[in-house]
Amino acid sequence: MPIVVNLDVMMAKRKMPAGELAERIGITPANLSILKNQKARAVRFSTLEDLCRVLECQPGDLLEYVPEE
Repeated sequence: MPIVVNLDVMMAKRKMPAGELAERIGITPANLSILKNQKARAVRFSTLEDLCRVLECQPGDLLEYVPEE
């Protein structure tokens, strides 16, 4: 998939454990894991907004387009 989710990178930069992030944005740890592991087929804008607010970043810090070759 050409969209790469760099959520784990931002979490590491902010020293934010997965459980704490999931709690602060109001999703289950299982759903956060789906996002982190590139298994999500869609992300709600409200979830993306919450991630950016808590991690103090921009959407482009979390999502990256990498063309397939």
